[in-house]
Amino acid sequence: MAKLPKPLQNVIDAFERLPGIGSKSAQRLGFYLVNVPEYELTKFADALVELKRGTLKCSSCFNISETEPCYICSNRSREQETLLVVEQPIDVLNFEKMGRYRGYYHILHGRIDPLNNIGPDDIYLSQLFKRLSNNKVTELILALNPDMEGEATAMYITKKIREELKDAKHIKVTRLAHGLPVGASIEFADEITLGRALEGRREL
Repeated sequence: MAKLPKPLQNVIDAFERLPGIGSKSAQRLGFYLVNVPEYELTKFADALVELKRGTLKCSSCFNISETEPCYICSNRSREQETLLVVEQPIDVLNFEKMGRYRGYYHILHGRIDPLNNIGPDDIYLSQLFKRLSNNKVTELILALNPDMEGEATAMYITKKIREELKDAKHIKVTRLAHGLPVGASIEFADEITLGRALEGRREL
């Protein structure tokens, strides 16, 4: 059996741990980097180190940012009445590229998933409910992925607002409507599909 040099194998193993990267892709990337000039590799390594040192989570919406608060939360010209809830920071990027949404965001960094031992306390739900109780929000848009876990999370949020949050019962809760097929991921949706889904949202 062929044995790779340990430094190369370590890089391949690291790539394999990334989401969406299989063993073949990891090997291709590893062998590609072997032939890259050293200054390019150094630049790449510095970018990875800076990724951790130079970013933080906004204390308000929990988006990935360089500043506190993030550039969206610090923009007072946005609509304070609407709050759009998404699962991951990359979803914010997709909505911002669309250019039609002018409210604020709340990023959960996950969704309720009992099979993987992820409950309400493991994502930023309590922070969302605190924002709703102390905010001017009149519409909460749930832009969660239309799969089983996304639906369970949406149902939990809606039930919590209707049954327990006295200060948030005036809030209209809506979901993205047509445009996103069941089982699809917001991460891979194009701007037109997202735009239609946002415009066709419905109240729960």
